[in-house]
Amino acid sequence: MVFQGDVLPIGALLERAQTAPAYEPGADVGVRHTAADNAARCAVLLSAGDTPEACWRFGILQTLDDYASTLRRGGVKLAAEVFAPAPAPTGSVRIDAAFAALADHLAEHDGWPAPAWATDPARRADGWYPAVPTIFRAEAEQDSPRAFRPRGILITGRSLDRA
Repeated sequence: MVFQGDVLPIGALLERAQTAPAYEPGADVGVRHTAADNAARCAVLLSAGDTPEACWRFGILQTLDDYASTLRRGGVKLAAEVFAPAPAPTGSVRIDAAFAALADHLAEHDGWPAPAWATDPARRADGWYPAVPTIFRAEAEQDSPRAFRPRGILITGRSLDRA
């Protein structure tokens, strides 16, 4: 099959994107996965002998992806609901602190109030570097986002980047 459409210049593509009607989420758009759901799964993984580092990848980064997907589908108000139910303790102070830090970080980034559970002083770790190789720890100490540092979670500026 041979392409039979029009190849538009970049300017025309940009103009088309800027004049397109704003996205209106349908009535059926809702939160599909929450931080609480992912924390519960982390608790199961941890009780089965998995590490907090594995839960960082599955629980925290998965929650970041769930939030981004909900934000695209339904906007900031709906995306904030990903963090509305408080995650139960997972069995790892590090993971509990990371969930609180992520909620606080995204609330600050997107302009919604952080949930009250995210300010719980029990959600603090002591200098954890999740998925940060030793060679990048100095960078993590310097660049860790504001919401993560006081909770003892030290990450690089790239740690939350997603493809």
